[in-house]
Amino acid sequence: MSQTITIKVKLIPTKEQASILSEMSKTYISVINTLVSEMVDEKKSTKKSSKDISVSLPSAVKNQAIKDAKSVFKKGKKSKYKVIPILKKTVCVWNNQNYSFDSTHISMPIMMDGKAKKIPIRALFMDKDNRNMDLLKHKLGTLRITKKANKWMAQISVTIPTVQGTGLKVMGVDLGLKVPAVAVTDDEKVRFFGNGRQNKYVKRKFRSERKALGKRKKLNAIRNSKDKEQRWMKDQDHQVSRAIVNFAKDHRVSVIRLEQLANIRQTARTSRKNEKNLHSWSFYRLSQFIEYKANLEGIKVEYVNPAYTSQTCPTCFEKNKAQDRKYTCKCGFKKHRDLVGAMNIRYAPVIDGNSQSA
Repeated sequence: MSQTITIKVKLIPTKEQASILSEMSKTYISVINTLVSEMVDEKKSTKKSSKDISVSLPSAVKNQAIKDAKSVFKKGKKSKYKVIPILKKTVCVWNNQNYSFDSTHISMPIMMDGKAKKIPIRALFMDKDNRNMDLLKHKLGTLRITKKANKWMAQISVTIPTVQGTGLKVMGVDLGLKVPAVAVTDDEKVRFFGNGRQNKYVKRKFRSERKALGKRKKLNAIRNSKDKEQRWMKDQDHQVSRAIVNFAKDHRVSVIRLEQLANIRQTARTSRKNEKNLHSWSFYRLSQFIEYKANLEGIKVEYVNPAYTSQTCPTCFEKNKAQDRKYTCKCGFKKHRDLVGAMNIRYAPVIDGNSQSA
């Protein structure tokens, strides 16, 4: 078994390199859109090679553009040409035989003085636990270079072999707002993850900031604020998912169970105060982060039916509604209500396939 993930690396090109990458990215997208348009008109895949494309791109990049154009055309063909994607976001792609890297630079052929030359561009590979360099030792795929908000990023596709654990120890994880996640193993080891109060405070601060900017009609500043908030939220999900998987490893868990997310926005415990946070937080992304990080460690992730997981007593199976944060059953069972959810998720019926969109 294997899993393909994308490693993101910040690039720091010189002014000259940035100018070249910008021009190459625009040309790359233009080539793809032109080829797709031609294929749609002819109703068949192109027979062109890199020699037939007269643009200022290295041959390897032209070949990748042709490959990407054929992929876009196939999507249009499946819809019987009703939907023809037109690419707008500038990007440039190299296959795995045309780039290399060390701990400080990524080298790839770019156009300089009309010729393709392999040039090293400074890159920041280091992350908090040096996982990037370890992951990049596996099978490499394409290199994509993009630009957003004046920042250059390299996205390297990596295929990593995964070994599924053979143990039977199960852990249930309940996701929410006030408590981002709570986990419990089948031998009753418990841990709460994240800080819901802090998350709500930071999101309120971002909303207040954008409201003030809106009154001053600072549209670019509003977009930057939204991007900053999204990056912050994504970082929180990375931290929580990493902590959950580490907790599972420490307790030799072989299966993590999560709620199926199809109806989480309808079933999540909420209030008027939490409504804005509920509809802006990506439960799906957090579950995906947990899944791919768990798979890399040989831990299986399963999705279960979420019906009544927060209401059913784990001891006598009676259904009760929690009061505030406390769940109390007439049989004498008392726990934090999110913990009750995680306890029931451990043994809830497993649903075939992966989670649905949240």
